[in-house]
Amino acid sequence: MQNTKVVIITGGGRGIGAATAKLFAQQGYAVCINYKSNEKAASLLADEIQDAGGQCITVQADVSQEVDVLRLFATVDNELGTVSVLVNNAGILFQQMRLEEMTAERINTVLSNNVTSYFLCSREAVKRMSTHRGGNGGVIVNVSSGAARSGSPNEYIDYAASKGAIDTLTKGLAMEVASEGIRVNCVRPGLIYTQMHADGGEPERIERLKSVIPLQRGGEPQEVAEAIFWLASDKSTFSTANYIDVTGGL
Repeated sequence: MQNTKVVIITGGGRGIGAATAKLFAQQGYAVCINYKSNEKAASLLADEIQDAGGQCITVQADVSQEVDVLRLFATVDNELGTVSVLVNNAGILFQQMRLEEMTAERINTVLSNNVTSYFLCSREAVKRMSTHRGGNGGVIVNVSSGAARSGSPNEYIDYAASKGAIDTLTKGLAMEVASEGIRVNCVRPGLIYTQMHADGGEPERIERLKSVIPLQRGGEPQEVAEAIFWLASDKSTFSTANYIDVTGGL
């Protein structure tokens, strides 16, 4: 009988994913840190968790690719046990630009990494969690973005649109599996101090925009991790198809 709860965090090697991995480990979860390419960051994080007495593995997988997702979940099955919580967090964005400059390759890459990955990982989690399939239930927490509501004009509306898709996935899947012991919720971070802004070509983006945030500052990854953990925990057992905005009021 599996006693330890197991969490899979996609894109777990840095930023919000890393903060979330540490928090779940501190709360006694066995943690799988999924990463796509930054093996060093994932390994250092796993070492930190293990040194603190936690149980953690890392699994390289491009979660936009079905074969990699199957391998990720099979590895967790074999090494940690059945997944209890899935945190869909992997995501990318590219250089800021207007739609008229975007190529089909860019748009498709963003959508496959930010949307297809959530669908595939959620599918595999549901197969294992569903009480209709003999599972014990579970929780899926999707990491969307405040960009889903703002649209991110003149910056990256492709990224914003991908996160809008995640908001819709959250609602639809939550309704689909509510009777099967699975809750599906969503956290929408705002301007958080992570490497992602540098990926978009403006490392100091938060400093430029923080004056428009009602709380007058950017957020920290740990603050998003706390919202994710609450939605995954037994303190939110009557919450599904819900969204928590961690945006400082923006």
